[in-house]
Order: sequence, then C-alpha cells, then structure tokens
Amino acid sequence: MSSEKEKMLNSELYDATDEYLYKERETVKNLTYDYNLIRRSDKDKRDELIRKILGKAGKNLWIESPFQCDYGYNIEIGDNFYSNHNLIILDCAKVKIGDNVFVGPNVGIYTPCHPIDAKERMTFKEWAEPVTIGDDVWLGGNVTILPGVSIGNNVVIGAGSVVTKDIPSNSVAVGNPCKPVKSL
Repeated sequence: MSSEKEKMLNSELYDATDEYLYKERETVKNLTYDYNLIRRSDKDKRDELIRKILGKAGKNLWIESPFQCDYGYNIEIGDNFYSNHNLIILDCAKVKIGDNVFVGPNVGIYTPCHPIDAKERMTFKEWAEPVTIGDDVWLGGNVTILPGVSIGNNVVIGAGSVVTKDIPSNSVAVGNPCKPVKSL
C-alpha cells in the first residue's frame, strides 16, 4: 500500500492528518517563519533560505514577506520571479511556475481539494491537483488560483480574479469566475 505522501503526490485521496505529512508541514512552516523575519536588506540570507524551502528556483527570485506554503518541495519556479506580499501556495500537489512571472499582493495558489459531503470532509481525507503557470505571466493582486488549473504563456490575470478553469496563452483574463476578455 502507498504511503499517505505517495497518495498525495499521485493526486489520490490521502489522510492529511498523517504524522509524516504533519512533520513535513511543521518543518516548512518553521522555515517560512524564519524567512519572513529576515530583514529585506539581507538579500543573501533571504535567497539562501527561500531556495532551501522551494523544490526548484531559478535565477533572479524575490518573494516579499510574508510568504506561506504547505510543503515547499512541490513548488518549482523559473527565472525572473517576483512576488509581492502575502503569497500563499498550498502545494500538496506540484505547482510549476515559469519564467518572467510577476505576482501581485495577496495571491493564493491552491492545490488541495476537499470532499463536498460534510461527513466525508470530517475524515480529513483530501486529494490535490497540480497547478501550472506558464512564462511571461502577471497575476494581479488578490488573485485566487484553484486546484488543477493551467495558465498558459503571456497571460495577464486581472486583480481579484478567481481562476477556476484553464486560461489559454496570449490572453487577458478577469473576473469570478475568471475568463479571457482580450487576446494579446
């Protein structure tokens, strides 16, 4: 039988209260706590710690504090990435972010999914679906990206949008639910 971590990584139903997963979350939450306390002017220390937290990080990476994530190792970020304050990535599944991506403040990227049935939900079983964000993307402030979504290359997501479905390349998309409104 697969471990709960293997189930999580394979987008299968898993027990989120598993002791091993709990310890992994605690480890990264302590690391992000430390990261969020480092002075902005201590760029080398910030860069060293964020690269310890993330699974993969390209060159020219800057994430403003505070930053939060669930595991860290499921996050892959390309070159030339900037995030403003309050980025939250719930990375129970893989979150892949391309090159030249800018993220406004208060953005949430979520991979976990929970049962709709209340009794099932109280078992603390969940599953996770990956999120992919292409190259040359700008996410405006207060954007929410839901599980299983792919955002193409050369995309602008307008502030306050809730991305529930895939967004094609070369588009401006806005709203709740977020929909393409203009081609680039």
